[in-house]
Amino acid sequence: MDVLQSVKNPRVKAWKKLNTKKGRDQTGTYLIEGAHLIEEALKTDELIELMIEHNQPIPEYVKEADIPITFISPEICHVISGTETPQGMFALCKKKLVKPDPTVNKRFLLLDGVQDPGNIGTMIRTADAAGVEAVIFGEGTGDLYNPKVIRSAQGSHFHLQIASGNVLEWIPPLKAQGIPVYGTALRNAVTYKEIRPAESFALIVGNEGAGVSERILDITDQNIYIPIYGKSESLNVAVAAGILMYHLRT
Repeated sequence: MDVLQSVKNPRVKAWKKLNTKKGRDQTGTYLIEGAHLIEEALKTDELIELMIEHNQPIPEYVKEADIPITFISPEICHVISGTETPQGMFALCKKKLVKPDPTVNKRFLLLDGVQDPGNIGTMIRTADAAGVEAVIFGEGTGDLYNPKVIRSAQGSHFHLQIASGNVLEWIPPLKAQGIPVYGTALRNAVTYKEIRPAESFALIVGNEGAGVSERILDITDQNIYIPIYGKSESLNVAVAAGILMYHLRT
């Protein structure tokens, strides 16, 4: 078995750069880590290459896949991993370029300036579980391929249509297909329980501190909010999005 040993190898340096947004944007690729994410990636055509620590057992689903494998040293695992305790299995994947279609997709989550990677990944995972088909990363929203987003999403980004775009520009085509567009705010809003679940919807959630921008709230079909019954000032955006996505769908 040939094992790549040197952390100074050009390939290792290239993998390490994928922990930065600049590196991912320049190459159109990103890294994933761990058996679960790799198993999900193998169900797509996005996985390019596997890198496995040479002492790791190889799962059967990897053996059955026709994917190049590079065996690497523990030192390289630590260099390219986004965590303190590497899992010993990595994959190089290509970014997925999609444009969700409101004439086909019926349930949308739109993110307006959401920045925390953990929140973003959790919302992608919850959207997947709730049967939402498309997620739009609006201006000011974090990077889908940030390692923390990928870990939080737990492979759900492979299941959904995810694209970047201007939320303001997405609202008219959604409305044109009869998809109701809901903003999240207190201004000119009703409690979410006043909204009847439907087959289609588009939910917009906003920045952790500033919320959804006023320009967007001005052109939604209805703005909704979740009542606070205790002393907390607000809900975490990912928790709120989860409650609303499950309520809005039939």
